[in-house]
Amino acid sequence: MEKQKKEPLHRSFGYAFEGIAAVIKKERNMKIHCCAMILVVMAGTILQISVWKWCICFCLFGLVLALELVNTAIEAVVDLVTEERRALAKLAKDAAAGAVLVSAIMAAVAGLMIFIPEGIQFLQEVL
Repeated sequence: MEKQKKEPLHRSFGYAFEGIAAVIKKERNMKIHCCAMILVVMAGTILQISVWKWCICFCLFGLVLALELVNTAIEAVVDLVTEERRALAKLAKDAAAGAVLVSAIMAAVAGLMIFIPEGIQFLQEVL
């Protein structure tokens, strides 16, 4: 059995970035997540949140965006395999979408826990 030669590392990264760009262009929810991420970065910069809070934010950004990428991949594979409405296809798509939703809700809750006290403190200092 002959071993296949692996792609150069830069090509692997290139494919990954192509996938990310394609999902950002194609998927409305990914655009929403990216906009939310930009708003959080702006708020964090204005409020000068601590390094630990930035770490939490970036971990949550990564989690939500990664799950959105996986969700899109699962939807694409299911659509590739069958055009029929099947219970297992629906379960796969719904479960993947549910994973994104759970992570987005938890990220929003954590964000509120970080930014509400920071915002209150900022307003007290400004006013």
